[in-house]
Amino acid sequence: MRLLVTRPQPGAGDTARRLAALGHDAIVDPMLRVAQTHAPLPTGDFTAIAFTSVNGVKALAAHAEKTRVRHLPAFAVGSRTAQAARAAGFADVTDCAGDVIALGTALKALPPGSRVLHAAGAERAGDLEGDLAPAGISLALAVLYRTLPADQLAPETLAALKSGAVAAALHYSARTVESLLEATARGDVTGPFLALRQLCLSHAVAAPLRALGATTEVSQTPDEDALLTLL
Repeated sequence: MRLLVTRPQPGAGDTARRLAALGHDAIVDPMLRVAQTHAPLPTGDFTAIAFTSVNGVKALAAHAEKTRVRHLPAFAVGSRTAQAARAAGFADVTDCAGDVIALGTALKALPPGSRVLHAAGAERAGDLEGDLAPAGISLALAVLYRTLPADQLAPETLAALKSGAVAAALHYSARTVESLLEATARGDVTGPFLALRQLCLSHAVAAPLRALGATTEVSQTPDEDALLTLL
């Protein structure tokens, strides 16, 4: 099966390799580019770190002030993020194996008065700060990266959509879907694109596609292993 993968790099390449191992062919055309902000970390001390994405891990690991926080316990939203944190040198990593809600639940086990550094992007899902506040835990937000939309589809993607050479598309975030829909409209291939199987990580990711009448399939849990079982 030939699949369209539009998530940002390096995740897109990782997904393409997983698909190849399963016997599928991938067209990789990232619709978002990750740019680090290099913003300074908030002042003061922290009790722990919250990672809600692999990109947050990479941005903090490359940050000029990383030595300030590398020793702290880290809480990662899921297994890929946890693996990235360990690989980046964070030794005490808790895999929350879920979404932002599961991450918040794990962080609430910290003592009241704790202050958590959130290594985050400019666009965030959920309300982690509001979730932690009733437990007496404060969140120190560090916006360390932002995602920038692609201007257009790659020529290979356009040609494949026009010729019907793609069977399905994998979707990992609503923002990527929105950027992809804008690019398909500019390339005049919205119709062929919406006719594909649309495989989505969550109902929130599927929402922009459903709004245009596309039929979507949603993984049972918000992780890539579950998403790939839809194939």
